[in-house]
Amino acid sequence: MQKMLSMLTLGIMLSASWALAQPKAPTFTRADTLRGMLSTERTCYDLTYYHLDVKINPADQSVHGSNDIHFKVVTLFNRMQIDLFKNMEIEKIVLDDGPTVPFTREFNAVFVNLPKTLDKGSSHHIKVFYGGIPTVAKNPPWDGGPTWTKDSSGNPWVVVTCQGTGASLWWPNKDHQADEPDSMLMSITVPKGLTDISNGRLRSTTELPGGWTRCDWFISYPINNYCVTINVGKYAHFSDTYGKDKLTLDYYVLPQDLERAKKTFGQVKTMMEAFEKYFGPYPFYRDGYKLVECPHTGMEHQSAVAYGNRYLGGYRGRAPSEIGLKFDFIIIHESAHEWWGNSVTAKDVADMWIHESFGAYAEALYVEHVWGYPEALRYINGKKPNVRNTEPIIGIYNVQHEGSGDMYDKGQLVLNTLRSVMNNDSLWFSIVKGLQEQFRYQAITAEDVFGFVNHKTGKDYNYFFNQYLKSTKIPQLDVRLSFKADSTYAMYRWNADVEDFRMPVRVTTSRNKYEFIYPTTTWQRMSIGKMKPEEFKVEEERFYVTLRLGWSYIDPKLQIEGGGRGSWF
Repeated sequence: MQKMLSMLTLGIMLSASWALAQPKAPTFTRADTLRGMLSTERTCYDLTYYHLDVKINPADQSVHGSNDIHFKVVTLFNRMQIDLFKNMEIEKIVLDDGPTVPFTREFNAVFVNLPKTLDKGSSHHIKVFYGGIPTVAKNPPWDGGPTWTKDSSGNPWVVVTCQGTGASLWWPNKDHQADEPDSMLMSITVPKGLTDISNGRLRSTTELPGGWTRCDWFISYPINNYCVTINVGKYAHFSDTYGKDKLTLDYYVLPQDLERAKKTFGQVKTMMEAFEKYFGPYPFYRDGYKLVECPHTGMEHQSAVAYGNRYLGGYRGRAPSEIGLKFDFIIIHESAHEWWGNSVTAKDVADMWIHESFGAYAEALYVEHVWGYPEALRYINGKKPNVRNTEPIIGIYNVQHEGSGDMYDKGQLVLNTLRSVMNNDSLWFSIVKGLQEQFRYQAITAEDVFGFVNHKTGKDYNYFFNQYLKSTKIPQLDVRLSFKADSTYAMYRWNADVEDFRMPVRVTTSRNKYEFIYPTTTWQRMSIGKMKPEEFKVEEERFYVTLRLGWSYIDPKLQIEGGGRGSWF
């Protein structure tokens, strides 16, 4: 009885500890809803074009100018929402180069009240004049805002990062990933002697009165708001081309880093070769590809990828596996987002795993392309210690809430597992490339990805996605081995959150021989020949699962039962 009480007490203590260890459920506010919801004030119009025309002043860390927002009317309306952080002042808003229109502000949302109802299918534009001192990034690129710093020669160096926080922290726009302008012009005015590197192609550089220079960059493809960027400083420039279609490769670095950059950026051509092989053509050929040195680690700004890896292997000289030190992590990972994030974009930030899980998996495919599949497996499995499994990878919709940071390393492991489950590389890579072909320049949801995979395979993998992306628990394979005379039998099942979880997995069905078994959440039985308990394994390099193994044996002479791992569990 005392033992039972002790066990009960221990169980209560463990349960209490487990409960205390669980992350608190997030709470959401009206501001979160205004930021994350596709309200009627947002869905009533479709963006077609932006002209962002701003002056960047390092002296007082201010931004002043305008954004001309062009749109087509989807449904009749006379009230629309745009976004601009409340610490930034709106001077006026003009409709169709005509009257100034009234507006109201609620948190970071701006509601524009038009003098008339706009007809469905008609095209219009509002021009927002604004200015102020944007919130400074405290820990870029994870904490959004401009970075106002100086290079080692004392020259101003200004960049911006705003993923997650929102592009509306520094310029007015419809700040939701579901809608992108079809094209955009950026007119960035900076102090004379400096230059700005932004997205797209440089159209012109104009010297202005008063000691200012304007750089006009045109983006000829759809672009999501957080990718719109500035890089203001004194840059050295060199260039190259890639492939038969002569994709332009332009590199902007600090002058003292020029020679190191020429050596390190040589990886770009091999990367392009790998990613075009697996994902299809680079999505932004007209706008070209750029790497731009920055003072933070890096960011996937479309056609102007921010680079701050200090010309080191791995992530600033660190990697979870030896192979990870043989390439520059920032070049590979951030450039992968040209496909996963910039071309194919998550409609809601709850699905940012589409950007980051595929972006992280692209690192492994780069390794596979250059050094082979075994090295890619070592690279992928080196990420396991980083996985926390405390929150689902998919976040909460309509409130600007991303899922767990596990979307990077766990996401990579999950995609490798799905490839292994399919056990058909031709099919797998047709799906990966097919996602790019089907959804290029579109904003999509997790369900779009799931539906595409199910359609291409002719199978229902929703059980897989629900377990790995919407739950935290890694599926556990429960196996009971029983030994009697010269025979070994295995009872097995999945222990998972999803009731109909039925993922095939490869295990040792005889010594050193892996074969597929097809567990469900109910017990099944099979004979596995003469095997010792330590010889039973799951192919954990290819399948991200855990194994719980128990065994018992019967001595045929003494009729005594024994066991291991606590016998049965």
